[in-house]
Amino acid sequence: MSELPGFMTPDQLAARTSRARDAAVAAGRDLGLTVTDATVLHDVFSVVVHLAPSPVVVRVPTVLPPYAGPDIQAARQRLELDVVGWLAAQGVPVVPPSPLVPREPVRRDGFSMTFWQFVEQDKGGEPDYVHHSRLTAGLHAALRSYPGELPFLSAAEPRFATEALAALEGRPDLLGPADLDRARREWALLEPLVSSRAAFEAEFPGVGFQPVHGDAPAVNIVATPGGALYSDFELVTLGPVEWDVAALGPECEAAYDEAARSRGLRTLDERVLRFVNAVGMTRSVACLALAPQLPLLVEAVRPAIEHWRTLPFAGGWQN
Repeated sequence: MSELPGFMTPDQLAARTSRARDAAVAAGRDLGLTVTDATVLHDVFSVVVHLAPSPVVVRVPTVLPPYAGPDIQAARQRLELDVVGWLAAQGVPVVPPSPLVPREPVRRDGFSMTFWQFVEQDKGGEPDYVHHSRLTAGLHAALRSYPGELPFLSAAEPRFATEALAALEGRPDLLGPADLDRARREWALLEPLVSSRAAFEAEFPGVGFQPVHGDAPAVNIVATPGGALYSDFELVTLGPVEWDVAALGPECEAAYDEAARSRGLRTLDERVLRFVNAVGMTRSVACLALAPQLPLLVEAVRPAIEHWRTLPFAGGWQN
């Protein structure tokens, strides 16, 4: 999609990947790691680099909202490192922070990055999201005891959605006027409740909060020869458990409820689930504002937007 105005070209994308990889290598060597064969494992919203032969993986965020400078990134990364480090210490199966470097974000060449233990992945089969939804209930059971403080529903990223929808007003090539009008009207209803714990509690009385993964944990469970590991807690937050099951569908919701009941946890609230699904759809639309940085988003988001057009206004959560 690089022919669209303002989009990064393939050469520019490759240069960004190279800069992120080089920054990860330099930072790793500065921390005393041996790095002779660095390999890029993933390159979408972040460049993920294995600093071989060291058993260390570096995640370098590269596709970000304009306001998310290194200081904002580092604050979020510290929360992630703290939560995942705590889970690992409790024996919860996670991809842990690397024990070979200090457990803190590292800034290098304009990037803010985090260091994780390298794990061998089992890529032999398709992910089983129904099974992973059962595992999500286990993660919630573990997270309930996390002693640290987390911001309320920061994973909803209300500033991002608000500014992204404003930016899309000038990009009819990315989102047509009718779709943008609907998204902005829906967000006007949704945003106050994700921005204010008190407003959320008033709308959904009796729905409790706890630490949650924040970014679809069923999709971020890594299969390894030694078993499944929870990973990618970049959006860890305080919120309703429904947030972690959004958009997965009835079969996954039922699997989560079954596992939750077996652990003595509450089951999903249907109205809250409709609400968080609606927020998730708005976030999908807003992601189009990042397409100039990540052109593949245009096609990647298209099915979600086509589905969104078939849904009741704001997901029907007010009914």
